[in-house]
Amino acid sequence: MKFNHKVCVLTGGAAGIGRCLAESFCAEGARVYAIDKDPAPSSSAGIRYYQGDISEQAVLDAFVDWVLQQEKHVDILVNNACLTKGGILSGCTYEDFLYVQRVGVAAPFWLASRLKPYFAPGASIVNLSSTRAFQSQADTESYSAAKGGITSLTHALAVSLAGIARVNSVAPGWIETARFHTEAPVPSYSTADLQQHPSGRVGEPEDIVRAVFFLCDDRNSFVNGINLTVDGGMSHLMVYHNDEGWTLDR
Repeated sequence: MKFNHKVCVLTGGAAGIGRCLAESFCAEGARVYAIDKDPAPSSSAGIRYYQGDISEQAVLDAFVDWVLQQEKHVDILVNNACLTKGGILSGCTYEDFLYVQRVGVAAPFWLASRLKPYFAPGASIVNLSSTRAFQSQADTESYSAAKGGITSLTHALAVSLAGIARVNSVAPGWIETARFHTEAPVPSYSTADLQQHPSGRVGEPEDIVRAVFFLCDDRNSFVNGINLTVDGGMSHLMVYHNDEGWTLDR
């Protein structure tokens, strides 16, 4: 197994990409410690869950202490958790905006700081960025700012933690996560949806898992401080009104 006996700490493990990551690391032999503000899913066998809101420093400290009561070191830290509270067009408040930054940027920084003395040789940190760090839709300021922040934090930490842990990020594009949400229906996609991606399909959580596994693999120790975009080429497809069959409909 790829990560047999490795210790993996992960945020946002109860649903979506985070749940897929937690289950996949566990299936590959890792001892997984996941934190989420939501309860553990029914499929959590073998995964150690801690319920709490990572926007709060006291919760982060309690989570780290809980992990270190059971483990002497950490091999992998995956900062996956984030959320949106809209933006400037939908009444996102000052506190709403700061809440998203605490979850998406401050918590990853603090976890790296708290775990720094306990990273095993060859340790790897992977942050979940987003293509929203580089392109936006209207009313996404809280989320886009957090993803921009985690992307910059990635290369800053890579320099500061040289010789202690490698730090990289993955920027997912359009990823369909319905299978990893309780009772969420799996949507069907139109041909136009699929053709927005040069790869010809919408992404799946497993696409992100494979990217994270690559970055955590000891054989890829020369990969450090980078952001790996996994979006089926969507962010590089230039689309104009009435071009390639696309029509803007407002």
